[in-house]
Amino acid sequence: MTIAPAPAAADAPAPSADPATLATPPHDTHGPRAAVAARYGVDPGSVEDVAPGATEGLAPAVDRPGTVLATQLGHRTVRRYRTDPLADHVVPTLVAAAQSAPTSSNLQLWSVVAVTDPARKDRLAALAGDQEHVRTAPLLLVWLADVARARALGERQGVRLEATDYLETTVVAFLDAALAAQNAVVAAESLGLGTVYIGALRNHPAQVAAELGLPEGVVAVVGLVVGHPDPAGGERVKPRLPQAAVLHAERYHGDQAEHVAAYEERIAHFYREEGLDGGWHDRVVDRLRVPGALRGRAHLRPTLAALGFPSK
Repeated sequence: MTIAPAPAAADAPAPSADPATLATPPHDTHGPRAAVAARYGVDPGSVEDVAPGATEGLAPAVDRPGTVLATQLGHRTVRRYRTDPLADHVVPTLVAAAQSAPTSSNLQLWSVVAVTDPARKDRLAALAGDQEHVRTAPLLLVWLADVARARALGERQGVRLEATDYLETTVVAFLDAALAAQNAVVAAESLGLGTVYIGALRNHPAQVAAELGLPEGVVAVVGLVVGHPDPAGGERVKPRLPQAAVLHAERYHGDQAEHVAAYEERIAHFYREEGLDGGWHDRVVDRLRVPGALRGRAHLRPTLAALGFPSK
């Protein structure tokens, strides 16, 4: 596969899209050009500046709502939900999709806990920064890195699986869980449901483990709220960086300042329309300036070790 080189940064950033055009998922608009425009926050006439060639590849899929590409491009974070319960088939359907994700060497070093009990969701919400959507949505899926199952296999054969103590295995287990979770996101959204990840479950991993009864060698990677979006929520597609900032042909190219500056103008406009101050620069710097901004996750390594992931 040949990757077309990213275009040079233009002197002027691609014009921001009218926010009104972003009020619905891209697959509800007209064709691949509109879908790509919504994802990058530009006018349809400027999509080649931020994602050269993408519209041609997307054309067969985006015109058919419900296809994988249409669902992926239409992804929106949903934080307002109706309280209606989900149909019984939803969880097994999402888990089937999750189990269809790639897994390193077929080790399948992940598991998931489906939480619907309101009292338990309330306690988990309190551990995750009191995010109200954890309480109001009918389902919280907690995706787990799980080496306990593999260790148990070794124990049955009288073998201690020493490699599970190493950082590589921790990384593999986290990747397995993340890939499974993202497959579930795409599946849920293809069913018309909304989702939002809850990384704040890592604020208090030991307490989350106790709440969920996790054995040694199992830890929460991320939560995923799933439910019926509240139509009053008005969530929109959030623009991303232009491809020139993230796509590199053959070797990494470090000079991204112009592309990032163009994105800053677009995303700042988006934030203003959402009633938020500042831009992307401010959020990145504030989030990563000091360990305290990690809200307890700066101490994740010793906590992981205590929960059965020495990560040598």
